[in-house]
Amino acid sequence: MSETVLPQPFLVRRPGLLLSTLVLAAVLIAAFAPTLLTTQDPITGVPAERLQGPSLGHLFGTDETGRDVFARVVHGAGLSLRATVLAVLVAFAAGSALGLLAGFRGGWLDAVVMRIVDVLQAVPAILLSLALVTALGFGTTNVAIAVGVANLAAFARLMRAEVLRVRSGVFVEAARASGVRWAGVLGRHVLPNALGPVLVLATVTVGTAVLEVSALSFLGFGASPPTPEWGALVAGGRNFLATAWWMTTFPGLTVAAVVLAANRVSRALDSERS
Repeated sequence: MSETVLPQPFLVRRPGLLLSTLVLAAVLIAAFAPTLLTTQDPITGVPAERLQGPSLGHLFGTDETGRDVFARVVHGAGLSLRATVLAVLVAFAAGSALGLLAGFRGGWLDAVVMRIVDVLQAVPAILLSLALVTALGFGTTNVAIAVGVANLAAFARLMRAEVLRVRSGVFVEAARASGVRWAGVLGRHVLPNALGPVLVLATVTVGTAVLEVSALSFLGFGASPPTPEWGALVAGGRNFLATAWWMTTFPGLTVAAVVLAANRVSRALDSERS
């Protein structure tokens, strides 16, 4: 008598995706409930414990003032994640709105919007965000807005392409023939059918936004010290690489792990959609 083989859960069959999901779950816990992961103070250090290496008491070691690096990485997740989410929302909302109007209305509006998008895409996103944050000023919110604006061109172009595909559909022509105003056609028929690929792009952009927000924070445009932020933590350990490598290595590995995990999950979502 043959045994019945039960199907394995989706995540179990894909260990890479499972690990990526666990990494993102840990980051969310660190962002919203950091005290569940550490009870150490991320701001106040113990001078007697300065520059200690990784141990059971200090998983990521301590910095030059005796602060626990693991605690600073955990508490820095909230600020870095909020900046990332805000950046993706700015890129998604502004880019989608521009692409939606350009694709649906066409004509001169489409030409103007696409020329602006071409200019934005001609400049590397990190250089454009650096120029924008220099104009806007320091601070995590300004960093997030700059990163969002630098990435909106991809959303605008994708949304425009989807709108051009959808607006020629029979159901859109039927809605227009029945007397529905253009705003109603846009909101009820075009937008819902064009939004799917743009949402997938938003998940892909999360990893890019984490990297760009951390890069600007590394350059000193983020939160003011001693507020922990991932990019600032990497920058803070540069002068101690020879004697305290953990101060830069562990925050840097955290950023890399989050970027890779976000990209892995976004690829899985894209494959499921298609």
